[in-house]
Amino acid sequence: MRELLELAVKLVEEAAAVITAVRAAGFAVDAKADATPVTVADTRAEALIVARLRAAAPEIPVIAEEEVAAGRITAPSERYWLVDPLDGTREFAAGRDEFAVNIGLIERGAPVLGAVASPALGEVHFGIVGQGAWRRRAGVEEKIAARRPPPEGLAVMASRHYANDPRLAEFLAGYRIASLTNIGSALKFLRVAEGEADFYPRLGRTMEWDTAAPQAVLEAAGGCVLTRDGAPLRYGKPGWENPDFFVWGLR
Repeated sequence: MRELLELAVKLVEEAAAVITAVRAAGFAVDAKADATPVTVADTRAEALIVARLRAAAPEIPVIAEEEVAAGRITAPSERYWLVDPLDGTREFAAGRDEFAVNIGLIERGAPVLGAVASPALGEVHFGIVGQGAWRRRAGVEEKIAARRPPPEGLAVMASRHYANDPRLAEFLAGYRIASLTNIGSALKFLRVAEGEADFYPRLGRTMEWDTAAPQAVLEAAGGCVLTRDGAPLRYGKPGWENPDFFVWGLR
């Protein structure tokens, strides 16, 4: 498992370098069939990741966002990779720094390992569920852990693109809230995993490749991701689509 984690970390770092180069050179933004944006950064990063994963561990299937969008569907097995080569393409296209590279490993429907690079922030988060989670920044690697909510209330992370969703305000009315921050991509999971935030409610559409890697990091750090019925968020669902979910630190 440690070797697979090292592979995932290396590949998110290499993909981050590809994305950074595309950003520096300039790029066009296209639309996929579902009207979501895609850039050459997405496709180049994914090509690098999937080729290297398949070469290094050919027995583990790879499910990758842009391949699925193009109609290339790889059948999963008991253990498989989920790859989002550029999580937060809208943020990337808008010139913001809130985008990430996600590689997660699923076993029997649960995320067990994840690596997430945040290219514009110079950060890599990674972990193995049951063994711990770490952050590497500016050449310094340190262990991270989720926290218990402080008495003054929850520090809440929420999606930038759902900031004005009335469902969010209605849902949060039942909690003591100390702060609310709207940001994009997997960073919301990571801030909870680091103990900088306590709660991220997601009341909108996401795909399994969006969440697999950051969920693994969060759970490795002691947090959890629950659906509306209180069950853990699982993988291998029809169409790779997630229901509403709630990301918590220590409870």
